Amino acid sequence: MSTIIPLANVDPAMIEQLLDRAFEPERHRRTAYVVREGMEWLPALSFAALDDEDMLCGTIQCWPVALNTPEGRAVPLIMVGPVAVLPAMQNEGFGKMLMVSALQALRDISGPQGPLPQVLIGDPEYYGRFFGFTAAHTGGWVLPGEWEPARLLCRAENPAVLPEKGVLGPWGAAARAAAG
Repeated sequence: MSTIIPLANVDPAMIEQLLDRAFEPERHRRTAYVVREGMEWLPALSFAALDDEDMLCGTIQCWPVALNTPEGRAVPLIMVGPVAVLPAMQNEGFGKMLMVSALQALRDISGPQGPLPQVLIGDPEYYGRFFGFTAAHTGGWVLPGEWEPARLLCRAENPAVLPEKGVLGPWGAAARAAAG
């Protein structure tokens, strides 16, 4: 039986090795890395999957980011991903278990207004079908670097809180500097 544990319990070097194997060492050049540059992943929302032999086979990280509007407002979001599973173990349900764990943890720590909206760059069919992510609200959003607009997905309990336009980037001091 596979197990989900807090990612904070895993040696950071093992996490990096898994990410290199799941994606490739050049992954740091991807747009998602630029969006969350300078930020630390959120331990309460980030998990690892262990296989039946308690070996690390997958990880998910969630990050604080913001959509910086043209008016200078920084709207907080949670960036989900990367969701990484060792190539030999993909399509065995580990990625789905990691997503369910992260989204449930987000719901568990949410206040009365519900969880912050979540954003990710990924396959719209998969993330839409299983988790309710859609590109319907991200058409006016801009990311640093290259991205496919159809793969910029968001999930929000109340989509009315999502700005129509903005630049996605790190949250906090970096977000305030980018906004203005």
